[in-house]
Amino acid sequence: MLELLKKVASTYDEILQQPHRTEIARELRDEEDLFTLLCFSEMLGLPNPAFYFTLELYPFVIERFHDWHLRMGMEKSPLNGIRCC
Repeated sequence: MLELLKKVASTYDEILQQPHRTEIARELRDEEDLFTLLCFSEMLGLPNPAFYFTLELYPFVIERFHDWHLRMGMEKSPLNGIRCC
């Protein structure tokens, strides 16, 4: 009985989330784009007061940098020190 109730609750939750999946995915992508811009803003010439704190995040963010600059409409990396293309 408990398994059936969990399955019904899970199905109901999926039905409620279905129309909003694209909105959620878009919001997560926009949030990641903003975070990437914050991390690399100093290299792009924008002053970043949090540069020191974002410095240790570069190894994790660099892997996604290529996808980000393509989404932003830049064919090649805008940063001289980072070659991803």
